[in-house]
Parts: sequence; structure tokens; C-alpha cells
Amino acid sequence: MQNDSTSSIFRRFSVYLKEFKLAFVVAILGMIGYSAIDAFVIAQLQPAIDESLGKGNFEYLRMAAYLVVPIFIVRGLFNFMGTYTLSWIGNMVVMKMRQELFKKYIHLPVAFHDNHASGALISKVLYDTEQVSNAAGKALLTLVREGALVIGLLIVMFYYSWQLSLVFLFIGPVVAVIVSVVSKRFRQVSKNIQQAMGNLTSSVEQVIKGHKVVLMFGGQDREQERFAHKNNDNRQQNMKLVVARILSVSTIQVIASVALAVVLFISSMPNWVDQLTPGVFTNVVVCMTMLLKPLKQLTTINSEFQRGMAACASIFEVLDEQNEEDCGEREVKKVKGEIQFKGVSFSYPNKEQKALNDVSFHVKSGQSCALVGRSGSGKSTISSLLTRFYNHQSGDILIDGVPIQDMPLTELRKQFALVSQQVTLFNDTIANNIAYGVAGSVSREEVINAARIAHVEEFVALLPEGYDTMVGENGFTLSGGQRQRIAIARAILLDAPILILDEATSALDTESEKLIQDALEQLQQNRTSIVVAHRLSTIEKADQILVVEQGEIMERGNHASLLTENGMYAQLHKMQFGETKVSS
Repeated sequence: MQNDSTSSIFRRFSVYLKEFKLAFVVAILGMIGYSAIDAFVIAQLQPAIDESLGKGNFEYLRMAAYLVVPIFIVRGLFNFMGTYTLSWIGNMVVMKMRQELFKKYIHLPVAFHDNHASGALISKVLYDTEQVSNAAGKALLTLVREGALVIGLLIVMFYYSWQLSLVFLFIGPVVAVIVSVVSKRFRQVSKNIQQAMGNLTSSVEQVIKGHKVVLMFGGQDREQERFAHKNNDNRQQNMKLVVARILSVSTIQVIASVALAVVLFISSMPNWVDQLTPGVFTNVVVCMTMLLKPLKQLTTINSEFQRGMAACASIFEVLDEQNEEDCGEREVKKVKGEIQFKGVSFSYPNKEQKALNDVSFHVKSGQSCALVGRSGSGKSTISSLLTRFYNHQSGDILIDGVPIQDMPLTELRKQFALVSQQVTLFNDTIANNIAYGVAGSVSREEVINAARIAHVEEFVALLPEGYDTMVGENGFTLSGGQRQRIAIARAILLDAPILILDEATSALDTESEKLIQDALEQLQQNRTSIVVAHRLSTIEKADQILVVEQGEIMERGNHASLLTENGMYAQLHKMQFGETKVSS
């Protein structure tokens, strides 16, 4: 995308405008009509001066007095047609782009979000699309309206004195070269501004999300300094755009003033120009003076247009990213839950070291399989591959004997209920958070029943609005244990055949852990369970325990057999519970 020319980006952008053809016709008629009236009014200076004031024919001025108000009423209507319609088109285009970006974000693979700061992605939806709105609305409005006025004024000038107007044929190419050179500068600086804006948004987002950490570790000064650096970088980029804009405008105005000086000089030589009357002279000079404003606006708006095109390039770059690979065509209803890993190896994008290396295991339907090991050993990677957040590079992963890549992603993920340490709740009611993701409508009774099994009912009863209580952004009004219980209730209501518990109780207090462990045991009944565990006390009843180390399975068995082997599992157990319990 970076190498695309402005013209190719604009061609792609114009696709968004095609469905508004009728609105564009109305807008262009409005803008041309507005500029045509301005040119017409200026054209009447010659007869007003030569006929009325020069020859004493005041009938013309009287007629002008009758028509001036209706003319300006029509001018106002044309202005409304052009300005309102183009603003409407611009806002419609931005709404469509934002919707496409949002849709793209939720269909992109996890790896994309891992490698891009969320603040920068938010900036594309909010800031970059706003620049596109300026290009689609304000820039096009000025380009068409002021462009039509320039053409209208030139027509008037050539009509009354083609000799004086010829000077503009010489300055036109010079102006075109300046605009071309400055356009490249505008686009480069605009691209830098968007990157600086993304960095700024990311910095703010990180501090807001990590506010407690900043306070606890006294990081206010450090964060202020870091933000000040990014803020200043954004200011510098904007000032570069301002400098380029001022220099281009001033240069073009100087060139136009040279043309005006030449016209004045020629006018001082009466023999050079035929039929040069006071009215003709005034008309040409006024037209040339009037040309300075639209030329300035056309040059200034070029920066807005280039900024919009740079924003388009940034947006198109994301829209061109590949969605999650989904080639599965095998129809899936509800699986039994048998899971097999056969020689599975996987490396994260841009990393050479394997996160999993030749991993094989088998979990029968309805059984529970616990994954234990040090942080970074590959436990969570196994669950991420099962749900196809990432695609394994070699080996086979099968559910009920069917390779998971043969299943459509939507159908595959319906087979799983996930409860992790990092619970995601939406700024909605407790009831709606529990019902999130359930296909079709569910009754209030079903929600309450799931909440009762997950021990949500116990704290909801103490809330004034009960299940209609808003939980705040990511459930900040609730404790960690309460959020976890809502996540379990959501999984219970989902009633999926396979359950993934990823460190679901690792950050809870003892009382919450007991309640949640009871809820989890009920949730695991009649389901295949993959349990990523840190606390070994939570997996002692597991049918199978896999000890994972550096992406390989080092030990496997149940709790009792692994303790007897006195290997890595026994060492982990000893560290958590002490020597006495191991030997008992």
C-alpha cells in the first residue's frame, strides 16, 4: 500500500462514492450554480460601469437593484444544495469505512492483534476516517466550487479582454508544478501525522488501563515524559504540514501577483489592447484579484485532500489484511468431545523457537485432561490451537476423529466453552453478560439457573438492580471472583461439549476459589475438559495430567501415578504443598 500513488488510492476511494451518484449530481449542480452566480455578478461590473456610469443609462442599475436579492437567494439555495449534500456523502462514506474497519477487526486473526497496538487500531477508526471525511466532504466541496469559480472568472476575463487574460496561460503550468511537488510533501507528512496520532492514542490507552500500576510504582513522571515526547512529535508533524501549506499558498499568490502586475503594465499601454474601457479594465482586474482567494483555497485544500488520501492508504492497508483462514466445509452439529493431538508442532509468527514440539495425546469423550508446567512452557498454546486462534504448522489435531481445519471456524468454536483467568465482560447488565454468545434467545429462567449453579445468585441478591445491574467496562464494578463466576455461568448456559479452563482459579482468594471450584466441578460434568492449571490442588481428580516443559510433554498419567514417579510433577507438587504431603 505504501507505494500506491494518490491517483490509484483515489480510484479505490471513488468506489465508495459510486452509490451516491445522484447525490453527487445534486452537489455538483449546487456548487457550479453557486460559483456561476458569483462569476455572473462580477461580469456585470463592465456594463454597470460603462453603460450606467459612463453613458448615464441608469435603467441598468435600477434593474440590477430589483434582481440582486432574488439572485442571492438562488445563490444561497445552490450553496445549501452543494454543501449539505457533500457533507451527507462524506459522513455516509465515513460511516461505511468505520463499519468495514470494525468488521475487519473482529475477523482478523489473533496474530494480527498481537502485533498491533490497540490504540493505533482505534486511531484508524476514529482519526483516520475523520481525515477521509474531510477529503470526501470539505476537500471535494472546495475543489469543485472554487475550481468552477476559477473557470468562470477566466471565461469572464477572456470574454472581455483576451489580450490581458493571456498572461494566465503562462502562470498556469508553474502553478501546476508547484501543486504537484507540494502534494507529495503533504501526503508524506500526513502519513507521519497518522502514525504519531496512533502512538499518542496507544500511550493514553495504556496509562488509562494501567492506572493503578502507574500509581503504585510512582510512574507518573515517567509516563508524563513519555507522553510529552509523543505529543511533541505529533505537534512537530502538524507544524511541518502548516509550513508546507503556507509556503505553497504564498508562492502561488506571488506568482498570481506577478500576473496582475503584467496586466496593469499592459493596461498602461493603450495601444497594446483594443477597446480597453474603464468597465473592461475594472472587470479584468477584479477577476484577477478574485482569483487569488480560490487559488489559495485550492492550494490549501490540497493538504486536506492529501491527508485524506494518506488516511485512505492507512485504512486500505488494514482492509487488505487476510481474514482468519477458514476453509472448513464439513458440517458440524454437536461433537462428542474426543480430542487427539498427533505430532503437533507450532511456532508463533516471527519466532524461530517452537512453542510446541511433536506433541501427542488423546482425551476420550467426557474425560478431563490437565496441563501443568512452568509459565511459558506451552500449556495455553495447546488450548489456542484447539480453538484455532492459531494454526499448527505440522501434525494433526482431531475432534471426534475429524481434523479441526475441516470444520468451519464458527461451528468449531461453538463446541468450546472457555473460562480463563482474564475474564472479559462487556459494559452491559449481568444477565446479558451471562447470555452473551448463546445462539438464539434464552429465557430469564435459563440465565438465572446458570447463575445459581455458578454461585452468581449469591452476590446478585445483594445488588439493588439484581441481574439488571450494569457491570461497567470489563466488569470493573465487580470483584475478580464475581467476574469469574459470571464467566462460568456463561459457559454453563452455552452448554458446549468441550470445556477449556485456562488458569481459571489462579488469582482468587480462598473463599472465592472454593465457590468457583464447586461451580467448575458441576460445569465439567458430562463434558470433555482441558484444564490449564497453576494450582495443582484443582486438578487432582483429573483423568489425565500432562506435564509440559519447553513445548514438549515430559510426563503423563493421573495424580497418584505421577507422584509415584517422583519426576517433574512430584517436584511441582512438593514446591506447592511441602515434603510431608508428597510422602504421605
